[in-house]
Amino acid sequence: MTLQTELESLLYRVEKPGRYVGGEFNQVMKPWGSVETHVALVFPDIYDIGQSNLGLAILYDILNRQPDILAERAYAPWIDMETQLREHNLPLFSLESKTPLSEFDILGITLPYEQIYTNVLNILDLAGIPLLSNQRGATDPLIIAGGQACYNPEPMADFIDAFAIGEGEEVILEITHIYQAWKRSGTAREDLLAALAKVPGVYVPSLYTVSYNPDGTLQAVIPHSNHASSLVVKRIMPKLPQPLTHFIVPNVQTVHDRLSVEIMRGCTRGCRFCHAGMVNRPVRERSVEEIITAIKEGLAATGHDEVGILSLSSSDYTQILPLTQKIYREFKDAQVRVSLPSLRIASFSVELMDELKELSPGGGFTIAPEAATERLRAVINKPLDEDVLLETARTIFEHGWLNLKMYFMIGLPTETMEDVQAILELGSKVYKIGRSIAGHRVHIHLGISTFIPKAHTPFQWYPMDTPENIQTKMDLLKRGARQAHLKMTYNLPEVSQVESWLSRGDRRLGAVILQAWRNGAKFDAWSELLNLQAWQNAFARVGLESDFYTLRQRSLDEVLPWDHISTGVSKHFLLTDLRLSQAERTREDCRNRCYNCGILDCFESIRPAQEEVYWGCP
Repeated sequence: MTLQTELESLLYRVEKPGRYVGGEFNQVMKPWGSVETHVALVFPDIYDIGQSNLGLAILYDILNRQPDILAERAYAPWIDMETQLREHNLPLFSLESKTPLSEFDILGITLPYEQIYTNVLNILDLAGIPLLSNQRGATDPLIIAGGQACYNPEPMADFIDAFAIGEGEEVILEITHIYQAWKRSGTAREDLLAALAKVPGVYVPSLYTVSYNPDGTLQAVIPHSNHASSLVVKRIMPKLPQPLTHFIVPNVQTVHDRLSVEIMRGCTRGCRFCHAGMVNRPVRERSVEEIITAIKEGLAATGHDEVGILSLSSSDYTQILPLTQKIYREFKDAQVRVSLPSLRIASFSVELMDELKELSPGGGFTIAPEAATERLRAVINKPLDEDVLLETARTIFEHGWLNLKMYFMIGLPTETMEDVQAILELGSKVYKIGRSIAGHRVHIHLGISTFIPKAHTPFQWYPMDTPENIQTKMDLLKRGARQAHLKMTYNLPEVSQVESWLSRGDRRLGAVILQAWRNGAKFDAWSELLNLQAWQNAFARVGLESDFYTLRQRSLDEVLPWDHISTGVSKHFLLTDLRLSQAERTREDCRNRCYNCGILDCFESIRPAQEEVYWGCP
């Protein structure tokens, strides 16, 4: 009986069989024996989430355009499907050909967030692949990882053979070609890892020695091989490539069931808490014409009726108003809806507001003040006068919007209970403005997240707020929101706690991750499945203090676990910005003034001429 036949016999026992059958419109199928190299692209969460991931879709397209490479997809099975696989002793497989993952040459694992680390181990175990990189032999797949979480690769260093740091469009082919050359040579697996370490932007953790001080802080991460660099600098694309248009159309409803078009990459605002804004510099934009063409081709290739305009800050795209106007003119007859992520109050106009109303009728409007007092907004470098915010809210309601979502963070550095109470007060003011214009039809939604000091940001030295304080603040907001007729959603403090351990940890966290998985931890981003006790028991079993990673103020001269990974933004710039934050001073948008963050010095040799592509740097 083939694996395909065995799978068909058990799919009726799972909740959503469409997650596992493949065969979607626009998938790529190549005969297994017709290509030299087989790559499985793995997203360590369920199909419903991973199928919408733009990064994985781009790599799938790039690899399958090569005549000698085959790329297929795999996702984490949900609990019901995992149970069936283990009960029937079946391996985890790719969607396209139902081939066991252990038979692929390369597994490319996407790590967009830290709470899926235990899922990675679960996937490797289900595939029958050794969990630890030092236990893999020449016949085992090469395990590579990329994505936003890889800017601190150390917690997963025991399990990943090589990390691709930064943008993957070019480096994925370089890695694959090196693998092909090694495979033909028939040499030892160590030779493959040494060759990969020579590729700019590739980090091979097994080629580095980690040492610690007596107090448990990190002493050094030093290469012990001539092939490895002491500083691994991220890869970037000097100019964004042609956008992907032939997306796979999913079998089941996904979290973002729409056509996704990235209009720019990077951000120049400099929010001090924002990991993505720091590590994705510099800003690079696509032209309006290129975006419109991508939308036309994408709609024709997929049949979607909604377009997601993607970037870190879409309203900062220099041609956002001409773009939305042209989208409306081109697609109004086709009744195509357009969605944008949250907008910056200081960077959109009434004209843009009206355009968005036309493009997304009946939708909601989203803004992200992040903090409710001007003092705290100065601390995080998100300056905004409250009068401007309230006037913007008034304009939003006057132009017919009825649903307004406002994002805030709690646990920010220097935050007081007065700052937390101010979230409710600001939400109430906005609600009263909406009621005065549109009555009871107005709905205000507060989205509350917990601040986690992330690597490569000016706040990386700060401790996280204690779980007890976070819970107290959350309880205050929940009570106040009910009384003020405000809807409120939030992250559970326990979920944020796990994320903080994994995002701020050193290589010793690998033993904790492994033990937590053995204790039953998986799907840690899912609040209903989070097993905090499994993590606490894992720390105790390994002999590490969890508070050491989250509740400890780090000294400014301490070696941080991610210091050997360079985003191009200098540590000197981050330190200077930290001191400005402590003085409650802001920086203006660096499109208007260069603060010498280090990006231009790092990538000056590949920067195109300004007339070729907009980089967002003076």
